[in-house]
Amino acid sequence: MNIHVQPRTIYLCRHGESDFNLVGKIGGDSGLSPRGKQFAQALKKFIAEQEIVDLKVWTSQLKRTIQTAEFLGVPYEQWKILNELDAGVCEEMTYEEIEIQYPDEFALRDQEKYLYRYPGGESYQDLVQRLEAVIMELERQGSVLVISHQAVMRCLLAYFLDKSADELPYLKCPLHTIFKLTPVAYGKYFPFSHLAESKFTGESN
Repeated sequence: MNIHVQPRTIYLCRHGESDFNLVGKIGGDSGLSPRGKQFAQALKKFIAEQEIVDLKVWTSQLKRTIQTAEFLGVPYEQWKILNELDAGVCEEMTYEEIEIQYPDEFALRDQEKYLYRYPGGESYQDLVQRLEAVIMELERQGSVLVISHQAVMRCLLAYFLDKSADELPYLKCPLHTIFKLTPVAYGKYFPFSHLAESKFTGESN
């Protein structure tokens, strides 16, 4: 039974492009690139056009999501458990560097991406467990915009769209894309993605 009487929508997006995205580094706490700031402006316009009543905005505690939210000009709440998957000893490395310095780990990750845990870090399975509290709170709330990270978005989408553990690590969550999840019957959600990229760069979808 759906306890929500008023219409509600969950919006999910990653932070704008970061300086580390530009050089292919994973993890870390870098700020937005100029193009990432352009996306934050486009996100502000998109959200304003939705005319959402009492929208809540949630971010992680990492700089790139906070900077994205600040462009909206509205209050936002930081959640540590929305931080990106912890890559442990591989934080702030490129995948090419990981393959050279940790070839065994690189191969293990490729074999079982959902269960693979970075040395000193997390697996997707760990991240799913970490996000349980956020998911429970999202189920109770009205409309929420969650600005997070690729692995986090994959976990959230997998939950709301009923994807399997095998599918989860491969869900496509590109930068500068807004996923709009609208609840339908029997607790299911209908997804719609807005590719904001073309609106501010002139690129085709």
